[in-house]
Amino acid sequence: MRNFLHKELAEGGWQRFSLFEQLGNIGSEVGRARKWQGRNEKFFNNAVERALELFDLTLEDSRWIKEWYEIARAREVFVDAIFGGKEYQSSLSDLEKYFMQFAFASRNSPL
Repeated sequence: MRNFLHKELAEGGWQRFSLFEQLGNIGSEVGRARKWQGRNEKFFNNAVERALELFDLTLEDSRWIKEWYEIARAREVFVDAIFGGKEYQSSLSDLEKYFMQFAFASRNSPL
């Protein structure tokens, strides 16, 4: 049994969010990781761990089966960014911009 950081979300709360909301929340953790990268290792690692957990919860959400590969690739690019962006030349700053578009879209979504 996994020890979740987001216990309520892992117990089904995450599935109440739209895809835009889920990805926007991931973006918040990506932004926190970007903020603390190189400044506070503990805060950075905590944000990375939370982001990865939210990625995993999103990948486990059966509603997004058609989007699974894109979400999995975004997770892979995030991991690349936290290790220096060697594979995809990714950065947390670029990923934060990408994910925050989903947060903005969720605010404007009629659902």
